[in-house]
Amino acid sequence: MNKLRSFLYLFARTLGDINAVKNGTIGKKIARRAAGKVTSRLMRKLFK
Repeated sequence: MNKLRSFLYLFARTLGDINAVKNGTIGKKIARRAAGKVTSRLMRKLFK
């Protein structure tokens, strides 16, 4: 079950990336993803 869910999330993210390239918004998507990773790391440290 876990492998299936991981695959589906990967597939959805890939489709989102393809869609962003088509729409010309890949820069925004990359920036949002990077900001989300930074926020996640900060929250992890804060609530450890």
